[in-house]
Amino acid sequence: MTELVNFDINQILKMLPHRYPFLLVDRVLELEAGKRVKALKNISMNEPQFTGHFPEFPVMPGVLILEALAQTAALLTFGQDAIDDSVYFFVGIDNARFKKPVTPGDQLILNASVERFKGGIWKFKTFATVNDVVVTEADLMCTIRKKEA
Repeated sequence: MTELVNFDINQILKMLPHRYPFLLVDRVLELEAGKRVKALKNISMNEPQFTGHFPEFPVMPGVLILEALAQTAALLTFGQDAIDDSVYFFVGIDNARFKKPVTPGDQLILNASVERFKGGIWKFKTFATVNDVVVTEADLMCTIRKKEA
C-alpha cells in the first residue's frame, strides 16, 4: 500500500519560495510521492486580485488558477524536501481550459499527477475542482533550475 502524506501551511512555507499574496496553496490533502498530489486553496474576498477582477463580480483570474496548479505540482516534485538553491519554472502550458468561474467562498481543490520526467522537464496532468466539478484543467511542463547570482 502506498503511503499518502498530508501537510499544512507551515510545511508548505518550508518548501515553496512564494509568500503572500502569491502563495496559492493552503494545505496538501494527499501526496503520493513521485505520482500525484491533491491540495486546497481557500478563495477569500480579501485577496488583492478581487479589487480589480472584477469588483462587481469577483472572479479568480485563470492565470492564478494555473499558478496554483503549478505550485501544487512543485510540491509533488520537491517531495517533502525544500530545494534552497533552486527555482521552479514553467516551460509550457497546453490544453488549458476554464470551465466555470471560481469566486470568493469557493474551496479550490488542486490536483496534479506526473505524466513523465525527461531531460529535466516534468510534465503534469492537472485539474482543479470546486464542489467536485472540474473548473480548470491543463497540461503543465516545469523545470527546476539553480538560482543564478
